[in-house]
Amino acid sequence: MNQYNQTIYASYIGYITQAIVNNLAPLLFLIFMNQFGLSLVQITSITTINFVIQLIVDFIAAKYVDKIGYRISIVAAHIFSALGLLGMGIFPFLLEPYIGLLLSVFLYAIGGGLIEVLISPIVEACPSDNKKMAMSLLHSFYCWGTVAVVGISTLLLQILGKGSWRILTLLWALVPLGNAIWFTKVPIETLTEEGEGMSMKELFQSRLFWIFVCLMICAGASEQGMSQWASAFAESGLHVSKFIGDLAGPCFFSILMGSSRAFFGKFGEKMDLMKFIQMSAILCIVSYMIASLSPIPLLSLLSCGICGLSVGIMWPGVFSLASKNMPKGGTAMFALLALGGDVGCSSGPSLVGVVSNIFGKNLKIGLFCAIAFPAFLLYFTKKLKKFRL
Repeated sequence: MNQYNQTIYASYIGYITQAIVNNLAPLLFLIFMNQFGLSLVQITSITTINFVIQLIVDFIAAKYVDKIGYRISIVAAHIFSALGLLGMGIFPFLLEPYIGLLLSVFLYAIGGGLIEVLISPIVEACPSDNKKMAMSLLHSFYCWGTVAVVGISTLLLQILGKGSWRILTLLWALVPLGNAIWFTKVPIETLTEEGEGMSMKELFQSRLFWIFVCLMICAGASEQGMSQWASAFAESGLHVSKFIGDLAGPCFFSILMGSSRAFFGKFGEKMDLMKFIQMSAILCIVSYMIASLSPIPLLSLLSCGICGLSVGIMWPGVFSLASKNMPKGGTAMFALLALGGDVGCSSGPSLVGVVSNIFGKNLKIGLFCAIAFPAFLLYFTKKLKKFRL
């Protein structure tokens, strides 16, 4: 097992890399608008394109990653991520700024999509006495990465000034660059031998697989429905600055989400994963209810943290259940489940935003409607019991 510790540690940094890819650019949006004269539509498209490319990569990876090989694919993922982050500070000054930014997004989105598809099966394939605990601990590093990116970047921009943002992209690019080198040396196993894993056609024909897809959509939507609006919620509810709002909203959410995953990773050996997910879904419903119905702003903000605590186990927990109940699913299953999760990550905050806008930008009404996601997740766990091995 000791020889695979290095593989697991590199995988932890892989999820930190994905956190950098997904969270650095949004922190710089206002700077991009002011320095390059970009419109709100152009800024919004940066996030949209990142999401769309990762979805496409998820789908393509489901078919080809096993043929290419885990090692080549994961090293390439980190190189793409590093190039995209480096390019963010270079391309806008070599090309038309908007085109330069889109090029950097294109590169790091390929890397982020591949990392999302590959890291979980790489860790799942490592010899381990308790894979569900290893999976939960692994996913906690995305949370710690998010906290680090938001906290460190916000702090450095405050200390060094907004003009230092190009240095910031260079510093964060060193993380995937170093990890790419590390992944060339660590031992990597595969989930199934070539030709043994289920094909995409076989997965699509499985009712059990579609239940897991629905669970992943609900997990992603439950998580991001609150996470993406946490900063705005903190600012509007407590009337604080964006600097404080980012720390009190997304950071608070991510810290408790990571704590939940780390807790299960440490003490989950004797716990029933299914029951843990169901209790988490109930707690998630409660957190959305407090956020949307409480007349006390501080209590509403506290519900953001409770939500982070509740959603922590959902994504890695569904991965673990799927791997246990569909052992021949292979990389294709992980890739398609990641795709489902990404669909949820997009639809969750979109529903909150659209409903809020319909009711005069009332964020509380939007968050109340998002209760549907953890409620449906609870429903699909009940359906899953009929199929459990």
